[in-house]
Amino acid sequence: MRRDTFLKSLAALAAVGALPNLAWAQQANIKMMIPANPGGGWDGTGRALGAALRDAQVADSVSFENKGGAAGAIGLAQFYNASKGDPNALMVMGAVMLGGIITGKPPVSVTQLTPIARLTTEYNVFVLPAESPFKTMQDVVEQLKKDPGSVKWGGGSRGSTEHIAAAQIAQAVGVPAAKINYVPFRGGGEAVAAILGGNVTIGGSGYSEFQPYIESGKMRAIAITSGQRVKGIDKVPTLKEQGINVEIGNWRGVYGAAGITPAQRDALTQRVVKATQSKAWQEALAKNNWMPALLTGKAFDEFVDRDFSSLRATMVRAGMV
Repeated sequence: MRRDTFLKSLAALAAVGALPNLAWAQQANIKMMIPANPGGGWDGTGRALGAALRDAQVADSVSFENKGGAAGAIGLAQFYNASKGDPNALMVMGAVMLGGIITGKPPVSVTQLTPIARLTTEYNVFVLPAESPFKTMQDVVEQLKKDPGSVKWGGGSRGSTEHIAAAQIAQAVGVPAAKINYVPFRGGGEAVAAILGGNVTIGGSGYSEFQPYIESGKMRAIAITSGQRVKGIDKVPTLKEQGINVEIGNWRGVYGAAGITPAQRDALTQRVVKATQSKAWQEALAKNNWMPALLTGKAFDEFVDRDFSSLRATMVRAGMV
């Protein structure tokens, strides 16, 4: 059989699923952009996915670059400009980035990249430093009603899910959302330092970012944004059971570079899907209390479009846009 005919035959077999491993038969050196500073949820997600890609043997190596700021917009712009057409490039992103794009209107949007997969869903936990005079979310709410500006909310970039949650909490208890005093940070590490240092009144983020400090007693978890208590961290009460009708989740995923072909997108997607089936990824889910939420292809495209619209509507109602 002539070589070109043979290759065409292989391609045809792969297209119908007869060769499911063809996409990663040639392993790759994956370059992972993490558009946040070290220590946060995106950083943890990116590095866990990198370990899973290696564990699943669909990547020879994974290199990481952290570039924080502006809800990921700085790293997004760098990734867009530096990785065009690169089939082995990935960028961590999620609901926080969508919110940042809505509020900040950066010159580069995630819609200019290539959607690959949603990976996880996580709910935000609100915490107090151990030395705080407040003990419960009700204590925080009472102070918020008396003097909204005196309560400093610390969390991710402007437009992050914890920012939106803080605005929704204010609205739910009768305080104008525009009056909340929200202090954004470039990464989870900065937010943790501010909470532990008493530079903010209350902090919000994914449980995994606060877990070591909650378990050591340096932080007190007082509420979670889920509809019901979450297995593994079920000592943390929901906002709803405390009389605050707020529920909001935070998802994370990955995008590929701009300008890659449909075949390259499919191959990269298969690598990521294979990685989520690995032991390393399952261990990361359990360790961080992440909920698996794998979504790829057209379904993921449509999900992002809907979430953009939903977030924008929520932020308009909260006076953030």
